[in-house]
Amino acid sequence: MTTLQKIREIALGLILLASAVMMLIDPSDGYTFLIFLISIYLVLTGIGKLIYYFQMTRFMVGGRITLYTGIIMFDFGIFTNTLTDVPSFYVLSYLILMHALSGLVEILRVLEARRYGASSWRLKLAHGLIDIIMAVACIVFIRHYKVAVLIYSLGLIYSAVMRIISSCRRTALIYIR
Repeated sequence: MTTLQKIREIALGLILLASAVMMLIDPSDGYTFLIFLISIYLVLTGIGKLIYYFQMTRFMVGGRITLYTGIIMFDFGIFTNTLTDVPSFYVLSYLILMHALSGLVEILRVLEARRYGASSWRLKLAHGLIDIIMAVACIVFIRHYKVAVLIYSLGLIYSAVMRIISSCRRTALIYIR
């Protein structure tokens, strides 16, 4: 990771930490902010995938999947931004899906990394397990939107801290002559 990437990751971690603290201070306004953050995340991810498609993957085998994923993420982001007046059940459904899928993918990556003998799999396993625990907590407290804000805030704090820790970790460099 270059120095600029490390600075960017630390800055993003600090922004996520500040957002989580703002949501914890006022949970009633935190619900609207939560919807805003989810929609911004989905829109930016969709735009990023679309840019990646037009720059790189349109020439690759299976590149259309990136195009379709980008369009769907962008559409979900715009749709999520309109959910401010609907019951919190729908937003919690988003949180359940996001945390469950993220946790499952992280655990599958850990199993693959462990199979290949990587040394830093324990921290990623903890990250995946915490994501699945948050999905289960969202299922348990699906009727209370303030608990959803609390769960999402704790998830943001954890993600921010993990992002800062991983950016400060030394990485191995491979030189090819």
